[in-house]
Amino acid sequence: KKQKKKNGPSDDMENGANGMEVDSAEQDKMDSIAAWEETAPEKAVAAYQTILNSTEETDEAQKEKELAFRGLASVYAKQNNVKEVADVIRKARGFLDKLSKARGGQLFRFLFDKFLGMTGVYDAQVELCNESIEWAKGEKRTFLRQSLEVRLLGLYLESGQFQDCVQQVQPLLKELKRLDDKALLVDVQLIESKALFALSNYPKSKAALVTARTTANGIYCPPKMQSSLDLQSGIIHAQENDFKTAYSYFYEAFEGYDSVDMTSQAILGLKYMLLSKILLEEAKDVPSIISGKLALRYAGRDLEAMQAVATASLNRSLKDLEKALSEFGKELKEDRIINAHLAELQDKLLEQNLARIVEPFSRVEIEHVAQVIDRPKELVEAKLSQMILDKQLCGILDQGAGCLEIFEESTSDKTYEAALETIQSMGSVVEALSKRAQKIV
Repeated sequence: KKQKKKNGPSDDMENGANGMEVDSAEQDKMDSIAAWEETAPEKAVAAYQTILNSTEETDEAQKEKELAFRGLASVYAKQNNVKEVADVIRKARGFLDKLSKARGGQLFRFLFDKFLGMTGVYDAQVELCNESIEWAKGEKRTFLRQSLEVRLLGLYLESGQFQDCVQQVQPLLKELKRLDDKALLVDVQLIESKALFALSNYPKSKAALVTARTTANGIYCPPKMQSSLDLQSGIIHAQENDFKTAYSYFYEAFEGYDSVDMTSQAILGLKYMLLSKILLEEAKDVPSIISGKLALRYAGRDLEAMQAVATASLNRSLKDLEKALSEFGKELKEDRIINAHLAELQDKLLEQNLARIVEPFSRVEIEHVAQVIDRPKELVEAKLSQMILDKQLCGILDQGAGCLEIFEESTSDKTYEAALETIQSMGSVVEALSKRAQKIV
């Protein structure tokens, strides 16, 4: 130690400086190639390919190759070049043996996430996912295989193959519970909840979500995962018509997604927040939420669509709601949750409009009601019939004359109920007295 201190300080400083120069040179080289990804992608691809084709086996060369795999996948993903990204992933499999399992798994997951981020290539994604799962099984990379299986479940969920998703969830859940991998377990339980909800199995969906939240309480839950749990909780509460609680969960989800700059998910959480306010009949609060500090950065057609729905709800206008659905079809109808709740809102507004139209009459033609509300006669007749059966209207439909007869709501005479109650009380008293008399005798 003393010898090194005596003879080596200048040598150490020189070696350290040279080492820094080498690292700095490598970093500058990779940074310059990364800069080409935007300005000259072909040049970047050629540079990355040169690095990957190198036969050097040093640690520095391996680090360069790792960065080259990442950069090459990023360039091809931006070009939506499915075949090339898939080839990069296949080529990377052979390189993973030269890295530690943790580092290799991290690289492979990065490449695969780039591949899954491309749109319109579902079949290719499922094919490569299944192929990679089989490869991971052969290489006995258990954790990587489980991670790939979770991504496959996500693909099934996004593509609407909910039954396949639920079927493949169960064996993976058993395996993860046995290994006690809680982080991945939360992911799978959340996917199961979403798939069951899409299949309209709401009790099991809620049970899966409760299990996921319980599991998440025992570990550190990243903001992205916590926001996903909050969003799903809000969706389930909204399904149960508990919009006040749903709003709270959607607000938490929105704030979480906003904190990690997940714009598309933050907008979704914000739209669900506004939907909850509308369904709570508090549409007047929507403008103030949209103009709030957090929501201002997400201004666009999505929020304009919700503003139009809020205005229609506030005015109790069925025509305005239909106009909003027509004008903002993509923003409102493509989301299953929003579409389902807006269908309920549309039905509710129809009932309110019908009740307001028929209120002044004791007898009114169905044809006239249909003309006033601008709806087909068959639809109006069916809705009036349903309202009568639900006891929202007191009347009958005279289908022969094509009329609706409305009766005044008669208050029930409570004399008979009171008399029956008195007789039952007297019967109880007589029985009690009879029992006492028997004891005396």
